[in-house]
Amino acid sequence: MSESIQLVPVSITVNGKLYQQEIEPRLLLVEFIRETIGLTGTHIGCDTSYCGACTIIVDGDPVKSCTLLAVQVDGSEVLTVEGLEQDGELHPLQQAFSQNHGLQCGYCTPGMLMSSLALLAENPDPDIKDIRKRLAGNVCRCTGYQNIIKSVQAAAKNLRED
Repeated sequence: MSESIQLVPVSITVNGKLYQQEIEPRLLLVEFIRETIGLTGTHIGCDTSYCGACTIIVDGDPVKSCTLLAVQVDGSEVLTVEGLEQDGELHPLQQAFSQNHGLQCGYCTPGMLMSSLALLAENPDPDIKDIRKRLAGNVCRCTGYQNIIKSVQAAAKNLRED
């Protein structure tokens, strides 16, 4: 006889919108974001937290959503890459990545953007060492990281000037 899995209620605000769902307790946050609420910008890369493609912001902190259960963020505020664009306008980080060729295939880009956003929230004028340290948990298999670093520097400058 198979046991049925008891569903648990969660309330998670994602990109400013409240989602109240009943989910399996073992559901990963990345799966909740992608499969339950249909936001597919957060990527699943390695399932081990190595690559950082699944990085999002939870209550102001960058986290790898493949390592958290959705029930662990019940009551939290979550920001995904879809939440960066506002009123049809790209976020300065998104603009900088585009203008400075900070992406190639784009698979790592959502995680890079979210990690960079967290860095710039803490340090609006990071040097190259600061950027490299923050992005150390995000892997890009296509670039040499130089244009990613230039993109973060350009976005930091643009955000400081606004």
